Amino acid sequence: MTDQPDARSTNDSPDPHLGEPLLVEDVLLLLFQPDSGSIAGENILFYVLGGAALGDLALQERIEVRNEGALTSRIHALDAHAAPDELLVPGLEYIERKPRDAQTVLAASGPNLRAPVLDRLVERGDLTREHGRSLGIFPTTKLALGSDRRAVLIERVRSVLTDGETPDIRTAASIALLSASGTLPQFHREIPWSGDVYTRAKAMERGDWGAAAAAEAVARTMSAVLTNALIAALALPKN
Repeated sequence: MTDQPDARSTNDSPDPHLGEPLLVEDVLLLLFQPDSGSIAGENILFYVLGGAALGDLALQERIEVRNEGALTSRIHALDAHAAPDELLVPGLEYIERKPRDAQTVLAASGPNLRAPVLDRLVERGDLTREHGRSLGIFPTTKLALGSDRRAVLIERVRSVLTDGETPDIRTAASIALLSASGTLPQFHREIPWSGDVYTRAKAMERGDWGAAAAAEAVARTMSAVLTNALIAALALPKN
């Protein structure tokens, strides 16, 4: 007997106090595979989400990367008056205790991001949880799309990778993380895989985000953060 749905948890009225979605939310929503209800790249997910959360902190000017020697760089916390989003607080507090290299930050904060970010996406209504039973006995939960925001994000990524459009900072960072995760070929039905797509995605990994993004101080900081995060992520096996 196959799984039988008995209820669908939806959120037609997302909390208006949530604010704008974070980059880490965008990345996890992009990695969600609607056909299967699964998340692509689970074996490297904590590095990808950790890198996205560092990107959020860079965008909010809460961290910066400082070179400490020819081959060493560390992430430093910056003073700010406004409190960060609660999803970003653990990672920021870890950096505030003392400057850390990117891989250390990712290993400490990344593994704890999947569940709360999924909860946030459900709270916004971008994802829903469908509850059912396997074999008529065992409770099951399956994720499903609840809004069209993923389609909007996919279109932005596709316009950069297939049409060569100049990305905004968040789209460039999303592409860099997706590329490093090794999951982009799985998006073939939505983003046709080709040599040009591969080349453009790798350029995003290197921080080649175009003249407009490179001219902004925040973009330069974010690129440095993600480059360090991606080096750590790429060192992991993807099988």
